[in-house]
Amino acid sequence: MKIGFVSLGCPKNQLDTEVMLHEVVSAGYEVTPDETEADVVIINTCAFIESAKKEAIDNILDVAWLKKHRSLQAIIVTGCLAERYGQEIFTELPEVDAVLGVGSIHKIVEAIESVTAKKKRGEQVKKFYAHDDRNAVTLGGDRVLTTPDYAAYLKIAEGCDNRCTYCAIPNIRGHFRSRSMEELIAEAQDLERLGVKELTLIAQDTTRYGQDLYGKYALAELIRKITEATTIPWIRILYCYPDKITDELIAELKNNPRLVKYIDLPLQHISDDVLRRMNRRGDSTMIREVLSKLRREVPGIVIRTTFIVGFPGETEADFEELCAFLKEQNFDHAGAFAYSREEDTPAYDFPDQIDEQIKQDRLDILMRAQSEINEKLNESKIGNVIRVLCEDYDSAAEIYYGRSEADAPEIDGKVYFRSKEKIEPGTFVSVKVTEALDYDLSGDVVSME
Repeated sequence: MKIGFVSLGCPKNQLDTEVMLHEVVSAGYEVTPDETEADVVIINTCAFIESAKKEAIDNILDVAWLKKHRSLQAIIVTGCLAERYGQEIFTELPEVDAVLGVGSIHKIVEAIESVTAKKKRGEQVKKFYAHDDRNAVTLGGDRVLTTPDYAAYLKIAEGCDNRCTYCAIPNIRGHFRSRSMEELIAEAQDLERLGVKELTLIAQDTTRYGQDLYGKYALAELIRKITEATTIPWIRILYCYPDKITDELIAELKNNPRLVKYIDLPLQHISDDVLRRMNRRGDSTMIREVLSKLRREVPGIVIRTTFIVGFPGETEADFEELCAFLKEQNFDHAGAFAYSREEDTPAYDFPDQIDEQIKQDRLDILMRAQSEINEKLNESKIGNVIRVLCEDYDSAAEIYYGRSEADAPEIDGKVYFRSKEKIEPGTFVSVKVTEALDYDLSGDVVSME
């Protein structure tokens, strides 16, 4: 029997897919990358905002076509959509045969066996449903990497306690739970043995790591111990919160040569009124102080951030303040999305909801401003020599590509480069930048490691 997987959403969700992959392979099933060959397709969904829910539903409907026209026997839905809407999915999407909440992914083999047993006998498939306590599920576990051999994510915690008023994640993923340092160090060592050259630490809030287990913010200590226990060249951290950036973490960014000088710091806004309604910790003064301190203490640090436009009650003055802040700070990378009104969140019932067209207009204005910033920043790098991790070769364009320390996997830009010698993926090279390409760079290899 062949099993297909569709993994949607963020890297945190991707790791859950990797855990399920391991359980499926360990049970003796064959995994196929071609959904048209599959007997069962597992769709691991995201449901953070409306566009993510739409993408999940579209994927379910696309796969459902295979039930009528190919050999597909069953569709299993897991992840955030499954956790958030439970058995309602069976009513709205009758094509689905099994639903597993985020606390039930270890029941994936049981679900496969349940929904295929009767099918083998020509009987109607019985729906399978599992919705175990998301806060009690064992974190981590063996997994099959879906990232390239040279790169991997390490989920250091699950859930969130921040309770931002726009966010459904605490309702979906449960309260914040850290994994032990011992377990994470052992996993990092396993990943190193597999050839990983870049390890990216992730969680809903990496900077909260350790508070529940050790009574303190212990991200810096975890990074230091992983550095001591492995020789992985690049360690990267994503999803940090500005109010939890400790002096110890800044010192680690400054002094640890293998912790890349890069931080992902979702700020969401700069207007104090908007930040307060969002229930974000700290205010605009604190945010500016943290940014100044990071840049002062860690010269050359790359800062990525994310903003929300069109939050309920956001005035034109609030939005103009955000635009001015974006231009003032010259962020290396900045993304944005229009506020999505999510049921079961406090902001859903807030007054002064913003018209959808106004949200989109503000999003376009903000991203055009960031595009101009990126263009100037990239032009300033022409002539520089930068270290690049080779990812692959584009045979159509006849050029290699990879990423620098300034670019996180899947979300930031690429560095395209020419080389007279063949370069294997996972190799570090030095590239002299010759051209700026919007969000990307282009250049020539000057040396290989």
